[in-house]
Amino acid sequence: MGFNCGIVGLPNVGKSTLFNALTSTAAAEAANYPFCTIEPNTGRVSVPDIRLDKIAKLSNSAKVIPTQLEFVDIAGLVKGASKGEGLGNQFLANIRETDAIIHVLRCFEDENITHVDGTVQPLRDIETIETELMLSDLESLERRIAVAEKKARGGDKETKADLQVMTTVLQSLQNGDPARKITDWDSLELRRYKMLNLLTAKPILFVCNVEEESAVDGNTLSTEVLKYAEENGSECVVISAAIEAEIAQLASLEEKKEFLNTLGLNTSGLDKLIQSGYRLLNLLTFFTAGPKEARAWTTSMGAKAPNAAGAIHTDFERGFIRAETISYNDFIEKNGEQGAKEAGKMRVEGAEYLVRDGDILHFRFNV
Repeated sequence: MGFNCGIVGLPNVGKSTLFNALTSTAAAEAANYPFCTIEPNTGRVSVPDIRLDKIAKLSNSAKVIPTQLEFVDIAGLVKGASKGEGLGNQFLANIRETDAIIHVLRCFEDENITHVDGTVQPLRDIETIETELMLSDLESLERRIAVAEKKARGGDKETKADLQVMTTVLQSLQNGDPARKITDWDSLELRRYKMLNLLTAKPILFVCNVEEESAVDGNTLSTEVLKYAEENGSECVVISAAIEAEIAQLASLEEKKEFLNTLGLNTSGLDKLIQSGYRLLNLLTFFTAGPKEARAWTTSMGAKAPNAAGAIHTDFERGFIRAETISYNDFIEKNGEQGAKEAGKMRVEGAEYLVRDGDILHFRFNV
């Protein structure tokens, strides 16, 4: 399963600087003027997981392959984007292709860096982008409802069911609430709702870009955003993009840890993003291990064994027979696969097994 996050925000809030730091590339130009990012830049980063290294060591694996996250740096948005202002149409189309939104907010003062609205007010910035996303969803739903109403008059039951879901969402948007606020769908309604692929249905992670001095405890502006996120069921992390840019220049893991320690930080911004992103999208990590490679994979919470197998290859899911399963703790405590087997800690699970975070899995399949 991919984890694809679009990095969005108003111009000049630090999106491209953060993207460059996270992906350790200079693919996105960071400049002090609006729309310096036009085409969305995509970068994949490895997810650090100490469990994978321990599994690889016990398995004598020749290769260690972490799971990856994908970040997309999307052009800055301005008021009127839903009507095509700035690069609005392109911006909104790019967001639609992502699984979640990372909304970068400027939470620092700097007279040398202009703000598109003149002053630094992150809560106003949140409202600007949320409004544009809702306006875009409203326009999209109104068009779809007009078409669906004509079809429903012919007695099409499926269309009537779709129309009911769309009307519910439309009413929410008209009341000023994003689609994600609606949570009382039944299973069939939820499937129809997800197929709408609405911008305001996507989960949001707010990233407060603060000055270096506020990287540990945040500041007044980031505290406002944190409170807003808590009230609206979103994730929020405080990061200094400037610090992340410095970390990206360091060659070794030891140097990075030492640099973080001097700043009083325990983890990097990337680690914070990963942890929050996993919670946001209800993701988990499972592993496969052997002499050739030890590898981490990502799937959804609640995924059954065949679904997890499909994250490796569609043939694995299609021809799934069983999953030989060892929990991470048992794998470590019993000194690897053989020890876990001898201790009776390997389980044979069928198609209904719900994969758990940290499982080491060996799939049996037949195509």
